Amino acid sequence: KSYSQPKCLCAGCVITVTTYGFICSVPCLLCVAASYGLTDEQKEFQKVAFDFAANEMAPHMAEWDQKEIFPVETMRKAAELGFGGIYVQPDVGGSGLSRLDTSIIFEALSTGCVSTTAYISIHNMCAWMIDTFGNTEQREKFCPDLCTMEKFASYCLTEPGSGSDAASLLTTAQRKGDHYILNGSKAFISGGGDTDVYVVMCRTGGKGAKGISCLVVEKGTPGLSFGKKEKKVGWNSQPTRAVIFEDCAVPVTNRLGEEGQGFNIAMKGLNGGRINIASCSLGAAHASVELARDHLLVRKQFGETLSNNQFLQFKLAEMATRLVASRLMVREAATALQEGRRDAVSLCSMAKLFATDECFNICNQALQMHGGYGYLKDYAVQQFVRDIRVHQILEGTNEVMRMIISRNLLTES
Repeated sequence: KSYSQPKCLCAGCVITVTTYGFICSVPCLLCVAASYGLTDEQKEFQKVAFDFAANEMAPHMAEWDQKEIFPVETMRKAAELGFGGIYVQPDVGGSGLSRLDTSIIFEALSTGCVSTTAYISIHNMCAWMIDTFGNTEQREKFCPDLCTMEKFASYCLTEPGSGSDAASLLTTAQRKGDHYILNGSKAFISGGGDTDVYVVMCRTGGKGAKGISCLVVEKGTPGLSFGKKEKKVGWNSQPTRAVIFEDCAVPVTNRLGEEGQGFNIAMKGLNGGRINIASCSLGAAHASVELARDHLLVRKQFGETLSNNQFLQFKLAEMATRLVASRLMVREAATALQEGRRDAVSLCSMAKLFATDECFNICNQALQMHGGYGYLKDYAVQQFVRDIRVHQILEGTNEVMRMIISRNLLTES
């Protein structure tokens, strides 16, 4: 197959050849530029992330998807840039950046591969949970290896019978001496079986949220096993398996916080996780807007390029507008979370709801603009569509986001 190399709208960009064609190392359509409003420092690490996405991720994105490769070495290269523990404190190896900085980085990385970036975001969330709620010994034991991605982490909340109703989880942890004995299973765990550290929500007390605690379970612990690797529509560069506990003995010293604090820890992790996954959607949408623009400029029908069709011009304008609106909402939510504002939880839910819905629609419209070509795996746009569809489901479904927002509206005094 052959490709027409697109013209870049900024100076000095590197056009990288990928399986899907050509990609600019710094997405730069002027009216949707991701760097507007950022400090010089933020622009610097954003460029680092864009360059890494273009050079280390985008050329392999299709192969990772088709062969279901978990790109461990590439992620460790990302960790060398500080992306393994972006908002983990520096004293245990983290970068110590803000939630807004983190969003900027994940958006940039996702232009190269959404699936891989989404896993990195989950890994970062787990590392932050240990850093924030762990004691000194736990932080020093786990965080350095997580920040270098020498070891990888998985977040274990969802169960076969408790998805949106997370507080009804059934995995039990019965204390016997200086260990908890875990029994139960977790479903849809990103990295399951391939990762080293599992941040597990389990029931140490009675029914409901107050009976849940948080344990860190290490791979190789007797009684820990995994289900089959799931076959998924997207997110194929990260394995997904059930995580199974059968009389799995975990030291009490691996408990984060006190008994009964697990649900609160899980939800605080998810507030940031929702911003992270929304940021991954932004990257996919930005890349898809560029792909659609490039296609409209070169594809001819009825004797002229599609870019001369006013209907498609207006569609492209709507896509760009929705992208910028989504980005503004995500960045506002990230700032609110960093500042500990009262509206942070609602804003995180709004950002996740709005951005993942709108960005999926943007990617889907970009595929439509490609016509039949968009449905071929030779074209990147179809992978962006497949990879971000799940963002409307995980980290709390968008229906649950509506519940959180409406509850806040109806209970505020």
